[in-house]
Amino acid sequence: MPGLREVLYGLYSRFRRNKVLARSHGESISLIIDGHESSASYRRHCPGCLQRKITIGGQEHVQYYHRSVMAQLQVGEVSFLLDMEPQLPHEDEVAAALRLFLRVAARLPRAFDIVLVDGLYARAEFFRTAIERGKDVVAVLKDDRRDLLQDALSLFAAIPPIREQEGSTERLMWDLDGFTSWEAMKRPVRVVRSLETTTWHAQANGCLQTRVADWVWVTTLSPSRVATPRLVALAHRRWAIENEGFNELVEHWHADHLFHHHPKAVQVFWLMVMMAHNLFHAFVSRQIKPALRVRHTCLHWASLIAADLHHCAPVEPWPLPP
Repeated sequence: MPGLREVLYGLYSRFRRNKVLARSHGESISLIIDGHESSASYRRHCPGCLQRKITIGGQEHVQYYHRSVMAQLQVGEVSFLLDMEPQLPHEDEVAAALRLFLRVAARLPRAFDIVLVDGLYARAEFFRTAIERGKDVVAVLKDDRRDLLQDALSLFAAIPPIREQEGSTERLMWDLDGFTSWEAMKRPVRVVRSLETTTWHAQANGCLQTRVADWVWVTTLSPSRVATPRLVALAHRRWAIENEGFNELVEHWHADHLFHHHPKAVQVFWLMVMMAHNLFHAFVSRQIKPALRVRHTCLHWASLIAADLHHCAPVEPWPLPP
């Protein structure tokens, strides 16, 4: 698949030259890395399938599945699906993510500044690899780093939070630097917490509904470089790979369907779908006037393109029976 990957990297270079991925002054470009499970079966399998045991009705069954890691560039509100790497049998997701990150960093060393990842990637090996290549990391902090998390929460309880109101969401934010509880890192890290309360009126009965989310992140970014509110907004951009990446590819591009169950075929199809996704969104953002983009969704433009393709396709007559 080197050829298809080079096409994606070539698209990125073309988009940069044509200002599709133009960054604003002082804006950081993020590389979002996350894993996705694309298929699962109890019968069909190939050499690239991962395996796990599932208990159904008291009996153990072997389930075969494919999982890959994707890298998505985030330039402001614009996303670009850059590369993917399959998770191989008998390895974890972070090992595949390290291969992907090293390839992207070697191919495009100046394309991004910050790596946004889930709590699974809050490992010293991943952080050190990114730091060695001049990149900062923002990762969700979970119970896997219990000592660091407990130290941060105990200190946060003794300081007043920073308050911020954004629409219907109120944020209470705490931010401290210089934590050394993560001994494997061998350098201080920064921990940020955001307690977010969102309120809205239910459509059915008009009652006031409330949702509370408690986020904690660990990062190598210094407070002097990225202030607390901006770091919280930056950390939430990680969801772009779920919304503009996996969810859209699966729901509207049928990326999870196995047209041919072979590890190379799975990679080829995902790379081609990523390429088509990038071209389609570049067309909509650059060729459709803003007034029309506001009035119609991307699904509307996709339907028009599909209708034009069907209209222009030559119609072959049905073969007559002998």
